[in-house]
Amino acid sequence: MSKKSAPVLLRVLFVDQKNDFVSQLAEHFAGEMFPSLYETYSAGPEKDIVDCEMISAMYQNGEDIRRNVSKDFKDRDYLRADEQYDFVIYMEKATFDEWAPRTPWKGRQILAPMRTRKEYTATDDAELYDDYVKSIEEVKAWISANMDDPEKLKALVTA
Repeated sequence: MSKKSAPVLLRVLFVDQKNDFVSQLAEHFAGEMFPSLYETYSAGPEKDIVDCEMISAMYQNGEDIRRNVSKDFKDRDYLRADEQYDFVIYMEKATFDEWAPRTPWKGRQILAPMRTRKEYTATDDAELYDDYVKSIEEVKAWISANMDDPEKLKALVTA
């Protein structure tokens, strides 16, 4: 009887400027929805703390990301030391515009811009929660629609 080898997972890095918001959501949802297809990571050119309001909104909606950590591109405690990713998905256009031309990931980069906190129009806590939920739903829907088949990601490569 031969030993079955584990399937080779595609490595995906989700990026936003400080790895504190939508890239965290994308890493979480891709890992939850498609664990047999992808090895998921997230980072940014900078690191900060993961958005506490987002963590709370996620938790209130049954998703626990309280242990997530913000990482920059150089973080070797959480990222691949070889920097080899099959796809690098930028969740913010400004970060893509600045970083896509200067990274080693040419030919594997995807722009998938999501709402930013700057676009929120909340005037109170209830509206702020609603804005977070909209962002959560937007990211989850993109992951669901585009990552169920790796061929879809290949078709989305923009740089």
